[in-house]
Formats: sequence, structure tokens, C-alpha cells
Amino acid sequence: MRNGSLPLAAALALAWGLVYLITQVIAAPPLGVGTTLLIGVGLTLLLTIGYPSALRGPRGARLATRQQGKQGAITRPGQTIAAVGRSIPLRSGLTSEAAQRTAQLLHPLLGGDSVAITDRHKVLAFLGPGSDHHTVGDPPRTDISAKVLDRAKTVVVRHRAKLGCPEPSCPLQTAVVAPLAIGKRVVGALKVYRLDETPPPRGLVEGMAGILSLHLELAELDRERKLAVDAKLDALRAQINPHFLFNTLNTIASKARTDPEEARQLLLRLSDFFRYAVRQDGHFAEFGQEYFFVRTYLSLEQARYGDRLRVRYDVDPQVLTTNVPVLTIQPLVENAVKHGLANKVDGGTVTLKARVDPLTRTTTIQVSDDGVGIEDDELEKIVSGDVTAEGGIGLRNISERLDTLFGERYRFDVRSTAGQGTVVDLRIPLG
Repeated sequence: MRNGSLPLAAALALAWGLVYLITQVIAAPPLGVGTTLLIGVGLTLLLTIGYPSALRGPRGARLATRQQGKQGAITRPGQTIAAVGRSIPLRSGLTSEAAQRTAQLLHPLLGGDSVAITDRHKVLAFLGPGSDHHTVGDPPRTDISAKVLDRAKTVVVRHRAKLGCPEPSCPLQTAVVAPLAIGKRVVGALKVYRLDETPPPRGLVEGMAGILSLHLELAELDRERKLAVDAKLDALRAQINPHFLFNTLNTIASKARTDPEEARQLLLRLSDFFRYAVRQDGHFAEFGQEYFFVRTYLSLEQARYGDRLRVRYDVDPQVLTTNVPVLTIQPLVENAVKHGLANKVDGGTVTLKARVDPLTRTTTIQVSDDGVGIEDDELEKIVSGDVTAEGGIGLRNISERLDTLFGERYRFDVRSTAGQGTVVDLRIPLG
């Protein structure tokens, strides 16, 4: 070991271990073997080329020095490929803005004079000589793009004539173009050009393209995860019981004859209820907003059930400003009313309790009722996610959504005794 640095063999072993961890353990589903090998080989090349040597010094410093003074070059003293890899903007997807920022990061490191990133149809970013005619938003102006996109293989161009650029004054002479892929699907290309007859180092460009592809795959997983959460949220919105709407309208119609002012107030509350349910943006909201939503819902149900529905609130004021998943508490309260109290002759009480625990940094929410309770076999169906159980669809939907939002960092428990009532406990990270 020299100056406290990690030996190259150990660094390579660590790199392959990290590649396996990211592509086969963390990624769900695991990435393909080809992708894993490509990333591993790329990292090996990067480490080998960029590893500090007593004879030649850090490779990264040499590359940064080479770029100084060249048109469009952006150099950062001490910048390393490892540091760039941690901050690749493509983690948000292959957009023009992300490509521009990525090209700026990579420009000093890839051994070329110009760097470009494209998708399948247009140039997303171009830095360096040639940017006057290789314009962002235009189709790629070289013939090699189609080969890379169609064959999913790196192309090395050693002569200007083979670049295929129609601009006679184009100063670019050689290039290495590597595909950017999500799985087996090629979505774009990383292009590194030089002004002389020596192409940029192929292994370095391929390795970085592999890293960029990994970031794009992770971005795709993020997008799919978000779509899954959006779908569950839409399902919860659609689940708002149409019978609740019709029953509330019937209640308002009857009140209109006996108490027009109360009927008007109920209509306003009903409007507020549906406006919040449909227009709430994002997956989280302050507890105070959800609390108002729940109180609006229960006030409408109390207008229908009268004295048979009693409500008790036990909410710590500290909870009001914490963030909770939207449309999560109201379905639990609705289950308590619909399945717990509606069939009980003398009705009962629904209790909403909420606390913040600063030590464990969690928010605890409990919805309970003293209604008819749930038989053991029915409760077993609900806990196991059986959608045929009463209230099972809603609870399963909430549970799956919490899974997506928090992973294993939450608790969701349902306890019930027939004839005595039901308690639902929810504990989520403090937000």
C-alpha cells in the first residue's frame, strides 16, 4: 500500500463486488448478465487507466491538464471519474437538460476535444469544437449514429471521411461512439471526438457509457416505481364509494326541506371533500390537510347517521405539520364507519389518534372503533390481502402503496375482536 491508497487488485475486487451488489441485489428486477459484465469491464478499464502510479501520477490529473485551453473545455482541478460517477445527472432520465450537465461533467475526463450525447432522434448536448453545426435539437449530423443505435455496438472512427459530417469545415477528425442502453434497448449514444488522427481511448468511453446506462436503468426503475404509486393513488381516488355520494346527496335533499342553511353547508363540505380527493397533487401532504379532509368526511357522515355516529379526535398538535401519504387516513376512517358502525343498531364511536415520536422519528396514526368487529377468519383474509374480504381491497391498496413509498420503514397492523371493535395502527417515518 502506498501513501494509504488501496492496492489496484483490491480496488478491482471492490469494484466488481459493488457492480454485483447494484445490478443483482439492489436493482429489482436484477439487470441482465450482459449489462452487468459491460459495467464491470468498464469499471475495470476505468480503474486500470485512472489508477495512480508512482511513475506517471494520477491519470485523472493528466486528462484534466490536456483539456486546458481547448474550446468549450470545462476543467475542474482534482475532478475524478469516481466523483463524476456519483453525480451523474442522467439519474433523472435522458433529457436535454440532464444531458447538458452530464456532458459538462464528462468533457474534461474522456480524452477528447468534443463530447456529445444524443437520444435516438436528436442531439441532446454537444460541447467543444463543432458545436456551431452539431446543434442541440437537430438530428445527428454523422452516419455513425445509426450504426451504433441499430447494432448496439461501439464504433471507432479513425478517419474524418467516415464520420459522415456534411459540414466541409467541421474540424472533427476521429471519434468513439458508444451506445447508451436500458437493458437491451438502445436509447441514445455517447460520442467523444478528437481534432487529430488518434481516436479517444475506446475503453474509457465504453466504460463511461456503461455507467451512464446504469444511471438510465435506475432512472427507468424510478419512473416505473412512481407510475406504480400513481396507479395506486388513482385507485384510491376511484374507490371513494359512490354510495357515499348518493347517500350524502339524499341527506342534503332531505335537509333542504327542514333546514336549508344546513343543507347549504353540507353541499359546501361535499364540494370541499371531492375537490381535495381529486386535485391533491403529489403523494404526500401535511397531516393538517389530511386531518381537515377526514373531519369533512365525518361531518358528512354524521349528518346522515346523526347520534349513531360519534367521533373522538386525539391529535397531538406537533403532528399537524408532518408529511403523510395522501388519501391514506380517510379510507381507514371510512372502513371504521362502513364496516364497524353502520350495522350496529346503536352506532358507536370512531377515534382518530395521532402522535409524533421525536426519538424514533416516526408518526403514529391510529383509527379505532367500538363497532361490530371482524370475525377471525375474515380478519385473516384482510391481513393476507384477500380482496374478497370486506374492506380488503382498500387496505391492500394502502399497504401496497406504503410498501412502494417506504419499503420496510413502516408498520401497518389491523387488530379486531368480534363484537368489540377494530383498531388499525399505522407508523411511518417522520417527514
